[in-house]
Amino acid sequence: MSDHPPIKQRACECAATIRKHDEVQVVSHIDADGLTAAAIMCHALNQLGIEHDVRFVKQLDKEILEEVADANIPTIFTDLGSGMLTDMPRGMDVVIADHHQIDQDGAKGIPYHLNPHLFGIDGSTELSGAGCAYLLAQALRCPEIQSGDLADLAVVGAVGDLQARKYGKLVGCNREILKQGSERGVLNYKKDISFFGKQTREVFRLLVYSSDPYIPGLTGNEAASIEFLRKTGISSGGERWRRWIDLTREEQQKVVSSLIQHCISRQMSSYHLHRLITEVYTLCKEKEGTEMRDASEYSTLLNATARYGFADVGLAVCLGDRDKKLAEAHDLLAGHRKNLVEGLKLVREQGITKLDHIQYFDAGSAIRDTIVGIVAGMSLSNSKHRDTADALGTCAASVGGTGGGHNIAAGATIPRKSKNEFLELMDTMVGKQVTTGK
Repeated sequence: MSDHPPIKQRACECAATIRKHDEVQVVSHIDADGLTAAAIMCHALNQLGIEHDVRFVKQLDKEILEEVADANIPTIFTDLGSGMLTDMPRGMDVVIADHHQIDQDGAKGIPYHLNPHLFGIDGSTELSGAGCAYLLAQALRCPEIQSGDLADLAVVGAVGDLQARKYGKLVGCNREILKQGSERGVLNYKKDISFFGKQTREVFRLLVYSSDPYIPGLTGNEAASIEFLRKTGISSGGERWRRWIDLTREEQQKVVSSLIQHCISRQMSSYHLHRLITEVYTLCKEKEGTEMRDASEYSTLLNATARYGFADVGLAVCLGDRDKKLAEAHDLLAGHRKNLVEGLKLVREQGITKLDHIQYFDAGSAIRDTIVGIVAGMSLSNSKHRDTADALGTCAASVGGTGGGHNIAAGATIPRKSKNEFLELMDTMVGKQVTTGK
């Protein structure tokens, strides 16, 4: 980026390595960020005429890396790889475009490693996996890909990775990519109500399903939400309710004003009041009223494919399929929403266990492992985050497991028998973070 020439130089070095080959393999993560990162690479590789296959994995482990080594095909890892540098194949060209925390023990000997953390850039808020892939695609200098052309996918990846959540907008390198997309005419951004579903949901459902922030008296209450809108002067106007995008600007402002007054009367914290309004990102090339028009809804659509074993469907949508694969994605999205509702219901019924410094729920096998993190984020949205990745990684390793991710969003795999020991270690470590402020 303009303010970070070293990371652009590294991207050019990685690109030069890729250009040496007629065939490569792309290995990416199974979430919205991983899908858009892989799609950006596919666009670039297609333009260069480089043959490629794409493989999506839930988690990179030694077994998968052994398979990569056995195939002996130059490999580009997108949205993963930085945490497994020690076990990366040697003796073949490997390019890593990732933004997660780095396995420092294995950092040496991996020359083609593009990661914002290497350059003093925060990989949890300033540059996503898709953003890294975008930098790499730009460095490849494909003749038909100009600056900003793939920025829409990079922004969808960043939004799906919750990179705009902390500041209420995209910052750092993500913002530079956003501006490039805006200048190219593929993106638009503005301040708007933060509720999910502005393109596709009936307006009262925005209130009913609001979880971040939670609206006292309205969230989860359809009758109350409809009555709130009626008093605001917003009605169904026929058999079908309008969507947020169907309201006039004046009507939208009335709803926002009434919501603020409602939340103040319910003594909502200033933190959550500020979360009512956020920056939203519109993909200008997509049809209005579809999930792909809004970066947040687009990312959810992609999660609904990859997290259920159909990453190829999401990839096809990212690459432009608006027919068969998009229809399949919509079917998967319906199932995804149903599973999230059931997961949230389970958490509410089972309850959350609170220790001194952490809170958790144990879903067992009742919630699919690829979406349990989403359910946790929605269920515990009011919690304060510390350096989750460091705590999870350290505590998981102590009990024979593995963990990592971002400081505000991370995961771990541990032996089942070590659950209680792991929770005690986590509680202690997070307590120390709270005490020291780190």
